[in-house]
Amino acid sequence: MLVLLLLHFINSKAPPFGRPRVEGNKIVGNKRAPGVLRGVGLSWHNWWPQFYNAATINHLKNDFHANVIRAAIGVEKENGYFDNQQNAYDLLYAAVDAALSAGIYVIVDWQAFQIHESDAKQFFTTVVNKYKGKSNVIYEIFNEPESAGWSEIKKYSISLIQTIRAIDSNAFILVPTPNWDQYVEQAAADPISEYSNIAYTIHIYAATHPLSYLDNARTALKTIALFGTEIGAMEASGDGAIDQSKYQQWIDFYEQNGISYLCWAVQSKEETDSILKPSEDWNDLTAWGKLCKSTITAHQ
Repeated sequence: MLVLLLLHFINSKAPPFGRPRVEGNKIVGNKRAPGVLRGVGLSWHNWWPQFYNAATINHLKNDFHANVIRAAIGVEKENGYFDNQQNAYDLLYAAVDAALSAGIYVIVDWQAFQIHESDAKQFFTTVVNKYKGKSNVIYEIFNEPESAGWSEIKKYSISLIQTIRAIDSNAFILVPTPNWDQYVEQAAADPISEYSNIAYTIHIYAATHPLSYLDNARTALKTIALFGTEIGAMEASGDGAIDQSKYQQWIDFYEQNGISYLCWAVQSKEETDSILKPSEDWNDLTAWGKLCKSTITAHQ
């Protein structure tokens, strides 16, 4: 056991900014320097397990210059967490350990659309006990609330934060917002006051979401810290044409305000939001894959 613990320590590298924390409405790193994370999300573990490995994470770090990846642990869909918990943990740990070894951040994402509080508590209790004290690991406690309103989301989030902080008091936690993480203004109007060092998630798909969401985000930022755990230039369905102009407006907003963001996603189907083509050739990216890569490399 001691040998395994020592190997785990040796194979872990500190991330570039230390453990993220929130000061006011900003996410900062060590020495209070801005801690802007730019990266790529892995798609659902139950549908794209072939990318939950060190080869993928190292490629995203070295070729895309990503300093964060997001491990999307599918909960409700077929072959997800509810169907096979051990497979979910195994793939998650492979991705997290690869990020630790690479010295980049990793977001543990409970990829659900409905509230499953007791199951989420069990999941995060298991994961946080494994990685407590690791400054690389960030916990996203609920992917995209589909129908729950802010009062219900807030109650759930407080409960999950309490569970996680009881194990790792310094854990950095991402809180969801209503309507698939788009109504950030509702969270800003009634933010969680019981806990600090949290940020609120925003998911934007430029070809679908109106620029009024940008105005709402700008207003919300006066009160809360935001973290863009998903951004795409296509429609919210994941398909359709790329709207590069609106996408660039969002990237400019994120960059000007020091907001972290991740492109969605590492998958390889005939869909606009796939970084890879079905051939899975990293030297022949999709149009979205090329745009995602160029965005990160331009700013990282």
